[in-house]
Amino acid sequence: MSVCKPFILPLLAGAFTVISLSGCSSTDTVPVTEIAQTDRQPLNIESIYASDTFRLEYPAPTRWLEDGSGYTTLEASDSANGRDIVRYHPETNQRDVLVSAEQLTPKEAERALDIADYQWSADGSKVLIFTNTKRSWRTHTLGDYWVLDRNSNELRQLGGNAPESTLQFAKFNPQGDKVAYVMQNNIYVQDLTDFNITPITADGDEFIVNGTFDWVNEEEFFLRDGFRWSPDGEHIAYWQLNTEGTPLFTMINNTDELYPTLKQFPYPKVGEVNASMRIGVVDANGGDTTWMQTPGDPRQHYLVRMQWAGNNQQLLIQQLTRKQHINRVFLSDINNGKTQELIRETTESWAEYVDDVKFMDNGERFTWLSERSGYRHLYVVNKSSGAMTAVTQGKWDVVEVLRINESSGWVYFIASPENPLERYLFRATLDGSGVLQRLTPDQAGTHAYSISQDGRYAEHTFSAVDQVPQTHMVRLPEHDVIRPVVVNQDVQQAVDNIQRQPLEFFRVEARDGVALDGYIMRPADFDPSKKYPILFYVYGEPWGQTVANKWGGSTYLWHTMLTQQGYIVASIDNRGTKSPRGFEWRRSIYKNLGVITVRDQYDALQAMAERWEFIDTDRVGIWGHSGGGSQTLNALFRYPDTYHMGMALAPVPDLTLYDTIYQERYSGLLPESAERYKETSAITHAEHLQGDLLLVHGTGDDNVHFQGSERLVNELIKHGKQFEFFAYPNRSHGIYEGEGTVPHLRTMMTEFVQEHLPAGGR
Repeated sequence: MSVCKPFILPLLAGAFTVISLSGCSSTDTVPVTEIAQTDRQPLNIESIYASDTFRLEYPAPTRWLEDGSGYTTLEASDSANGRDIVRYHPETNQRDVLVSAEQLTPKEAERALDIADYQWSADGSKVLIFTNTKRSWRTHTLGDYWVLDRNSNELRQLGGNAPESTLQFAKFNPQGDKVAYVMQNNIYVQDLTDFNITPITADGDEFIVNGTFDWVNEEEFFLRDGFRWSPDGEHIAYWQLNTEGTPLFTMINNTDELYPTLKQFPYPKVGEVNASMRIGVVDANGGDTTWMQTPGDPRQHYLVRMQWAGNNQQLLIQQLTRKQHINRVFLSDINNGKTQELIRETTESWAEYVDDVKFMDNGERFTWLSERSGYRHLYVVNKSSGAMTAVTQGKWDVVEVLRINESSGWVYFIASPENPLERYLFRATLDGSGVLQRLTPDQAGTHAYSISQDGRYAEHTFSAVDQVPQTHMVRLPEHDVIRPVVVNQDVQQAVDNIQRQPLEFFRVEARDGVALDGYIMRPADFDPSKKYPILFYVYGEPWGQTVANKWGGSTYLWHTMLTQQGYIVASIDNRGTKSPRGFEWRRSIYKNLGVITVRDQYDALQAMAERWEFIDTDRVGIWGHSGGGSQTLNALFRYPDTYHMGMALAPVPDLTLYDTIYQERYSGLLPESAERYKETSAITHAEHLQGDLLLVHGTGDDNVHFQGSERLVNELIKHGKQFEFFAYPNRSHGIYEGEGTVPHLRTMMTEFVQEHLPAGGR
């Protein structure tokens, strides 16, 4: 996860106040429940983090079948030691075991393969099992693959004599008679008739990476699986990276062995050398690679997305400049590598790439998301001319495209045109006629869906600030409930029994008139005639939104515990956060992270204090994790007279220490933006610290390096600033590994709040 992708879940629960987005006043308070406050239960660290009281159940992952016969999922077997792959019909709930645990038990083994993932061949006659996994960089992409032939009932492991847990991204060809995979930076094809293995590339080594990616591309562009079968199964298109020249980052493990051990990996910090990238196509039987002729220095551009362009002769490639202000979309001929530009998205800040481009009309048209109107909308592009037809329009954003059904002419997507704090399911006609339908019923909150291939059914998950997630099978487009899947009734009852005041959403204005969304949680024994300390939860960067009408998990519960102890807890989404409020909202923080972001936080506090006299401006705290940790430092250092205490978890005090892709996207390139990096880095202003600071970091953080906090420690020492510092040995960016880690961290934070932000009304 990136510095600006929040690890801690946003905190929201309790009753809420519905607001009109055209103004700042709050109306229509909705009570959580009729349970009297005196009968509700207090919270503590153990009940939140060390018991099952608030442990949610989640539906097993759903795989909708292409043939429309239902969906498959994993369930514990009644007759063997392992899990079955079962199919359910969404309407009748008829259950069929398609693959039993017995079938997935290797000869002489005592239990079935532990299924981390599975994949069907196109005709359903074979299933590919991913098992025995381990981490590559930050995700479990390494493992073993087995294939079950359902006709012969033969279970075979792929890879020949490959070392254990070294295969990646195995997938069937469209015909289902071969599997390709990556092993130790090379691509192989294994025939499922004779199980012979053909190496497709042979140059993979320490620096040359075929069919997968380095740390920074996996983390920031979500690039992991680096090859694609052609529709006819005759060719494989793949990425190749050359990481030679990218500086190595070294991490030290002091605890696991008698002597320290080192881990090194290529990690390009701001201004450093990136891996070069190129895309090639090779015959599935082996041979020479034809390289696509994308323009520009391969170390100064990113090839962020690639797919077959609705046929067997062309690739659609998206290329970002290193500055990321231009996304160029190319069509490449696989026979000669010649490339022509089809689309260009240009901004003064950063351009977005597009996931899940869908080709239609036998490859003649495809879908595209663009912010060119000022909002993110869906278009259909003519492949021959590049001409675009708008599918959706208006002053609102398409948040996520879920399903495109060409035969019915509908696209299904998530949006919230009237309230950026919520999420709903819509559908629109692909012909550009402007027909738009909201399918989610009038139920305020956050709605998520897994939609069947034909768009007739969906697994629907709903949550809100006072509602834990519950999942139902529904029929579309009517949204009729067919049956419950997981409802978490016991957890909901436990939440309803918590001693708390209603949570309220509100809006305030920054100094320049920009409206900022926020929420406030009052003390459980709230007395409006008294003044209370306030603790802000901040994230504030482009990969997160803390103010949303959805269930907030354990972080919300911890905040509720603080309200029971006499604290106000609040959060503000400053401009630049990942709220569906249009292009200008998101881009306004370009080269101003840490400046405008915390200025908005400061302005919001002033407006809140003017609105609510019960806020004690002499007792103000702030905390955040990752990007929120960075903003916490900026608040303490830039507004030392306003914020009296803060807790910064895994922050980036010096922005030049973070990776090229993320930080250069939002802060610009060196050396031209050197002054902006200096001004926007919290460490530059550390000498102004006056309040109480708790700084926490994991020494095993391969994302936001411990190095940054160490540099900040030295800077604070230089200026004679006292603070508290806690290092968690070998914990990663989330600071969760190891028995007792999370309760320990939250206990430390609770005690720090109690000591440095005295509780209770005065």
